[in-house]
Amino acid sequence: MAFRLTPHERGFYPLFTRAAENIVIAADLLSELVAADAPARPVLAAKVKDTEHDGDTVTHEIMVKLNSTFVTPFDREDIYRLASSLDDVLDAVEEAADRIVLYRLEVLPVGIAAQCEVLRRAAAATVEAMPKLEKVEQLESYWIHVNTLEDEADTVYRALLGELLAPPEDAAPADVLTVLKLKEVVEVLEQAADAFETVANTVESIAVKES
Repeated sequence: MAFRLTPHERGFYPLFTRAAENIVIAADLLSELVAADAPARPVLAAKVKDTEHDGDTVTHEIMVKLNSTFVTPFDREDIYRLASSLDDVLDAVEEAADRIVLYRLEVLPVGIAAQCEVLRRAAAATVEAMPKLEKVEQLESYWIHVNTLEDEADTVYRALLGELLAPPEDAAPADVLTVLKLKEVVEVLEQAADAFETVANTVESIAVKES
């Protein structure tokens, strides 16, 4: 661990934890939305949107603190990247919820629920890790776990694309517009998984620099 001659600002740690807590709330709401009947989804999507607004507030607080702090707990670019990637996760979750409602999608492929479950597990791992950033070198199991989850998300994503774009010959003809709408939702959920991986990779980068 690198030694510092000047005490650094520790106020970033609870902000990163708050950001991760918002992601857990949003991921849980998204899973609930996907499992719900179509008429119940707009209310849940609105709750996801509220959580995304809360996340924007936390991100803003991190950036303000970053611009006003002389000695940061780790490199400024890593603080920015970590805050931005946490925000990207929340944005993608909110976008997925919004599109499901906006496009009036009704029956969703089972794989979308599987995508959401992977996101929930990544959110749980992330919220557990954020309070431990002060001892970042101890978080190796976290970034390994999230990278494994991202691989799992990729597998689900590819299977869903195959289901949507290359269905079995004996399957009923699919409505092309519905397929395109579902494909957008699936891709946004994959973006959320990628953003979780960026969070984990940033934590790993911080650990390397601090060692």
